[in-house]
Amino acid sequence: MPTPARLFARGSYAEAVRVAALLRRETVGGVLLIAGALVALVWANTPFAPAYEGLRDTVVGPSALNLDLSLGTWAADGLLAIFFFVAGLELKREFVAGDLRDPRKAALPVAAAVGGMAVPALIYTAINLTSDDGLVGWAIPTATDIAFALAVLAVISTHLPAALRTFLLTLAIVDDLLAITVIAVFYTSSLAFGPLLLALVPLALFGFLVQKRIRHWWLLLPLAFATWVLVHESGVHATVAAVLLAFTVPVLRSRAAGGPEAGPGLAEHFEHRIRPISAGFAVPVFAFFSAGVTIGGLQGLQASLTDSVAVGIIVGLVVGKAVGITGATWLVSRFTRAELDEDLRWPDVIGLSLLAGIGFTVSLLIGELAFGAGSVRDEHVKVGVLTGTLLAALLATAVLKPRDRHYRRIAEAEARDDDGDGIPDVYQGHLSSGPALPHGSPRETVDEASARRRRTDPDSVH
Repeated sequence: MPTPARLFARGSYAEAVRVAALLRRETVGGVLLIAGALVALVWANTPFAPAYEGLRDTVVGPSALNLDLSLGTWAADGLLAIFFFVAGLELKREFVAGDLRDPRKAALPVAAAVGGMAVPALIYTAINLTSDDGLVGWAIPTATDIAFALAVLAVISTHLPAALRTFLLTLAIVDDLLAITVIAVFYTSSLAFGPLLLALVPLALFGFLVQKRIRHWWLLLPLAFATWVLVHESGVHATVAAVLLAFTVPVLRSRAAGGPEAGPGLAEHFEHRIRPISAGFAVPVFAFFSAGVTIGGLQGLQASLTDSVAVGIIVGLVVGKAVGITGATWLVSRFTRAELDEDLRWPDVIGLSLLAGIGFTVSLLIGELAFGAGSVRDEHVKVGVLTGTLLAALLATAVLKPRDRHYRRIAEAEARDDDGDGIPDVYQGHLSSGPALPHGSPRETVDEASARRRRTDPDSVH
């Protein structure tokens, strides 16, 4: 009989190393994000709250370009554009050179992301059917904040297996694509076609230059800024421009593009340079300007938590994400006859689904777009997002933490290298729990691979 397909099976060693390095950087960014949110939340509930609001509402920028925006708006429209540019690079990499290029591997994270978006939206909608204007916020509980989720994992010291970490990252990447699509389609109140069509000019020039491997900042940054300004003027949220710019950047370089052999494109170079800015500055500053809600004591907290908008967000994040992701995973298993990897159990999937209920950055952004920054409903959105995120983190901890001893054993097996060749044995077929490397694969360490690429590709930056 043929061996049944496995869900959450261990991937290649190169992918495991890449994901581990990426998640370490996101974890640091998640800690800074939490710190920024906590500072804002504490400041906004002290006697010095007017100073926080004054700083957030300070207007800067040239009025001639309609860019005289508050610092809070600059954080949401400008700094988050950096975040979505990095997300766009990662998304394209997954579709071109990652797991999403294989429909069989992509089926699970795509289905899970869709389920994790649809069920929270349906729950929110059901709770707000009789609300005056609450339905407009249906997309708020659909987002997963991967940096925040990883920071929670770091705090509770849970060693998720490589397959689950990869799944969580891929799910979050697809989630970002769905989120930016929702923002572009459903949260564009007015559309000016003139600026939108004009934005195609600097966008095309940017794409032409990066395809030619031209990466001079004094050429690319003005074109990127011009694209951002024109998309902002069109009425489409400006972060959409960042994703479009990222999609023009090549992930791979073929021999036809010049160079001694096929290798990494500029996407790797840009991600290496810009991700620290996104994780270390852009997202934490956005969190600082967006999370500062004045609760107003127990009475104010009660008023926020009894609003159907906040209730819909909390239930959507905590229950909707868990049901949507776990349910979609079960359906994929049911209809493809695939089985969970022998090292995992359904409680692991449920715990991961609860962890995906940590929605922060994009949820707050959609809340501002739906109800208007600073409105009463927007304040209730912030309370709902913060409460739902906290509950999701606590429940995920309660489910995943008892399994940590089991996860540690898997982690030890994934790190074991008895032959001392720099590649763990489970990735070479020495243990039955891991797939063998393809016949003829080079047995080189990551450092050796990087050195080889630098020798053959002087333009490559790692």
